[in-house]
Amino acid sequence: MANILKNEKSPYLKQHENNPVDWMPWNKETLLKAKRQKKPIFLSVGYASCHWCHVMAHESFENPETANIMNSKFINIKVDREERPDLDSIFQKSLGILTGAQGGWPLSMFLDENAVPFTGGTYFPPKQMQGRPSFNQVLDNVSKVYSENRDKIIAQVSQLQNIFKELNRKNAVLKQDLEPYAEKIIQYLDEENGGFKGSPKFPQFYIFDTIFYFYKKNNKSNFFKPVEILLNKISSRGIYDQLEGGIARYTVDDKWIVPHFEKMLYDNILYVNLLNNFLQKEKSDYLKNKLVQTIKFINLNFISENNLLGSAYDADSEGIEGKYYIWDYHELENILKEKFLIFKKKYLISESGNFEGSNILVENNIENLKSEELLVINEAEKILLNERKKRVKPFFDDKVQIDLNCYWLYSNLYSSLLLDDEDLYKTTINTINIISKKLTKNIYHCYNKDKIEVDVFLEDYVYYCLLLITLYEINNDKVSLDKCKNLMEETWKLFFNKDYNLLQKNISNSNDLFVNPIDIADNNIPNGNSMFLLICNKLKNITNDKSWFEKIDILSKEFNTYINFNFSQMFSYLKIIDICEENITISFHGKLNEIEKIKKNILKDFMGNISIIYKESEEDFFAIVCKNQTCSEKLKTLYDINHYIQNNLK
Repeated sequence: MANILKNEKSPYLKQHENNPVDWMPWNKETLLKAKRQKKPIFLSVGYASCHWCHVMAHESFENPETANIMNSKFINIKVDREERPDLDSIFQKSLGILTGAQGGWPLSMFLDENAVPFTGGTYFPPKQMQGRPSFNQVLDNVSKVYSENRDKIIAQVSQLQNIFKELNRKNAVLKQDLEPYAEKIIQYLDEENGGFKGSPKFPQFYIFDTIFYFYKKNNKSNFFKPVEILLNKISSRGIYDQLEGGIARYTVDDKWIVPHFEKMLYDNILYVNLLNNFLQKEKSDYLKNKLVQTIKFINLNFISENNLLGSAYDADSEGIEGKYYIWDYHELENILKEKFLIFKKKYLISESGNFEGSNILVENNIENLKSEELLVINEAEKILLNERKKRVKPFFDDKVQIDLNCYWLYSNLYSSLLLDDEDLYKTTINTINIISKKLTKNIYHCYNKDKIEVDVFLEDYVYYCLLLITLYEINNDKVSLDKCKNLMEETWKLFFNKDYNLLQKNISNSNDLFVNPIDIADNNIPNGNSMFLLICNKLKNITNDKSWFEKIDILSKEFNTYINFNFSQMFSYLKIIDICEENITISFHGKLNEIEKIKKNILKDFMGNISIIYKESEEDFFAIVCKNQTCSEKLKTLYDINHYIQNNLK
């Protein structure tokens, strides 16, 4: 055998093509080889910008001694989690079931010859340390256990399948007040620094998006403050790139100062979405500037093939974590010269630094800065950015993921309305046209260098449909509406699993895993079942087709069997099912060529949380606002519409 990853297109897999390990991709041929040879499988899951994936690769997978053990005792499979999110989801859950350990990347799983997991872990060190065995010891021990207990290990598959089937199931609660679930999470929040208490610290924006949704609904201050603190703290500290925009994956400390420097597209989508929703309700020039800066950064720096966006930037450059972003105190002095002292008024900089003797840029209190000082600081930031661009950039994973690209474009549409930015709107529409041409015949998950890489997943369909239904709501685009309806029906046929009454992650008749991958929990982005439910509700309102009612009923009943136990991972569902129950619609009637201003103002305030319906006729224009089955009279001006909304919906 030999390492055959050179034939793969994934940037992550290609990073390992020269390892002495006989790596193989996950496919039918590899799985059959394990069966024929009756060998256990070592499965390594990661992604191109994962720092600890690189560390384990350097320490173990590049080590000839370790490679010899792996090659002699295992079939070795490498998987890019962004190409196979279904596989990653199943094996992350398997790790928790089998060992009780928290998952993460690199994911290191041991499977039997039928590709069913029996043990695993995440990062394993090259030498025994802090009570943890070395990776070589793990390999030897697992191989020995498998050879001595092969039949017993193989026989466990039915037990594991049953655990998956019943995982997190509780008695159904068919209708309930959802706001208390948002209330429950408040006690775990960091009141000083924002986010959740403790470290490492992940933003988990989708949770705060739901919290803010309930603030907008009920105007409770305890829902407002956590979101305000989170956005202001994150935007001012080291997790945010102060020179260019965009946020890093997480921080190792509890104050958002020292990031794990990798920049993921999905984190920045969620950051932009939360900013959109916050600025929809609250004015903040400071956060508005961060929104504009981040959108510009992503649209310029994440470009891959055909004007679509790649996936991530690595944390490392030249083999050193954060080297691209950090600054020595005297280096800053020399570069900025007379501007340095004023620059220090905005940023907390010291000779000792805040990261291994160097400085990550963290904002100080900027409210006391004079306008002339801000001008100098602005010039200094431009100088530093130009200087930084001379450095070696971190590795860029240029893999185009359809779900993330569609979600980003949706966010950009929202931002263009919020910011009244016609250029951003036009650019977004142009990119949507590009992706729509790509997806004319088939929908796929990944593209790389203009080649189709990976078959489709639920989220690819759902987020493309979200984009299409949004185009209808913004532009009365009936072509997009029809396409959305057709694709949503196709989604149901391809992904619905009648044994679970939920949509599974991959196409139901092409699953190559030992269980069906069904997600009800949010992960990097809101889960596909929740977003499908949201679009169903819009289509129900727009078309009045009872089939969408039926789908909503099936999904919501099943979701509610999980919620009491698993609510902290189901925040997108909490928000979306409440949207469905509130069921606010605004229908525009009559001559619709004079309503652009009215429509934009309505969308600015409600985008995503209501359904927009168009009823074109020769009548003079009017609008009707409905909440559930209660509707307004004919509203003929923007003033009338706003007045009704203020008094009845806010």
